[in-house]
Amino acid sequence: GLAEVPGALILLKNVPAALATYCEDTMVDVTKWPMFSLMGPQELASIRKACVFGSSANEAIYITNDDEVFVFGLNCSNCLGTGDSLSTIVPKKLDFLSGRKVVSLTYGSGPHILLATEDGELFAWGHNGYSQLGNGTTNQGVAPVLVSANLLNKKVTEVACGSHHSMALTDTGEVYAWGYNNCGQVGSGSTANQPTPRRVSSCLQNKVAVSIVCGQTSSLAVVDNGEVYGWGYNGNGQLGLGNNGNQLTPCRLVGLQGLCVQQIVSGYAHSMALTDEGLLYAWGANTYGQLGTGNKSNQLSPVQILTEKERIVEIASCHSTHTSAAKTQSGQVYMWGQCRGQSIVLPHLTHFACTDDVFACFATPSVMWRLLSVEHDDFLTVAQSLKKEFDNPETADLKFCVDGKYIYVHKAVLKIRCEHFRSMFQSHWNEDMKEVIEIDQFSYPVYRSFLEFLYTDSVELPPEDAIGLLDLATSYCENRLKRLCQHIIKRGIIVENAFSLLSAAVRYDAEKRKLSQSCV
Repeated sequence: GLAEVPGALILLKNVPAALATYCEDTMVDVTKWPMFSLMGPQELASIRKACVFGSSANEAIYITNDDEVFVFGLNCSNCLGTGDSLSTIVPKKLDFLSGRKVVSLTYGSGPHILLATEDGELFAWGHNGYSQLGNGTTNQGVAPVLVSANLLNKKVTEVACGSHHSMALTDTGEVYAWGYNNCGQVGSGSTANQPTPRRVSSCLQNKVAVSIVCGQTSSLAVVDNGEVYGWGYNGNGQLGLGNNGNQLTPCRLVGLQGLCVQQIVSGYAHSMALTDEGLLYAWGANTYGQLGTGNKSNQLSPVQILTEKERIVEIASCHSTHTSAAKTQSGQVYMWGQCRGQSIVLPHLTHFACTDDVFACFATPSVMWRLLSVEHDDFLTVAQSLKKEFDNPETADLKFCVDGKYIYVHKAVLKIRCEHFRSMFQSHWNEDMKEVIEIDQFSYPVYRSFLEFLYTDSVELPPEDAIGLLDLATSYCENRLKRLCQHIIKRGIIVENAFSLLSAAVRYDAEKRKLSQSCV
């Protein structure tokens, strides 16, 4: 009875992730990042792209539907670009960037920011102790400045940052790098810092690059035939070259020979590649299990993981975390590595709908692994669609009348969700005679909550009404609904309603015993 109440949640949205992600561009909720939780609905609705960054995920930048750029947060190293060093919890607009369509944005550890526009212009600001802003100085950039040295007449399409070095990719497939170069991460053939953008040549000279990423002090590029090249620090094997020696110029990953790589990502000191066949390879540091191999041993060459799973369509990691994530074709999202301090050495299936949620909830710090696109479209998940159609007279094919009020439902949903209705709607059911079903043994709030539960898996009732719903759940043999009602009643007992609830509980128990005896 009421004395034994399991620890169920009042609101349970038990919808598999696979059902929640029919399309690849799943709508993302930016409020999963605490930085955005103080914003009102109107402000949130205006956000088109966003990025949370910083050593403690304490800075954020977002672009609105009107191509206005706003920033807020702690403002370490002037990384907000507001022209001063002041922190702000209220978003400030960067007027200098107004109207410029942002196509790529990334951040370093200083932090410093790189931003590329649709017109191919590159802007930088923030920490500049190693000339990572590309302006030839080491002065901090307090506001966005156009990076023009060696990039005149070049159209930048993609940017990437390591801890204190920067990279840019042009529309012609050229790779430029600059900034900190103690391990060769700029790819210039030396370890001298590079104050302005310099083209990465060597064996990339006649190649067309299509993607670039950075680890903390390493760099990777994918070229148009699917080959991968790496350079920079390699002490953990993050370049995947089969050794742990630093590489001052780009070198092809022989371990991926014969494969056509479509996406690469880098963590703090590990890397991953996704092939055109949906196969996932990982290499480098593995202290936290971020390679997903089942152990914590570093890998100097690429090894395939998630081999028993379905096709992988997206992989995720970023240079300031030891966390990895992947998404399958059916929408399942896996995570591994450092997850809220724990070391997850094998890919763990989550209930997330997208890889971005992994970083919002489990990465340390909880930064974004990419510039997040927030799609405000009309796409609804299966659960959302069902909830929307409950009590909708336009699509319903059946209605209940309770206390003189109608509740509109769909016979198919009721048959799928409840054995009571499945038995009721047998082939001999006369639909012409039963357009309206009269209910007189339960109140309108109780019966409506029951029908809504069949559409949403949730119950929202005061404890006084939950007694009646518990009675209904018992009559209809809905055990899960019984547990939810018991939980609501137990959690809702206060001095003012204790007597009435006790009376109802005693009456309910007596009626149940009487029914049991009559059945015997």
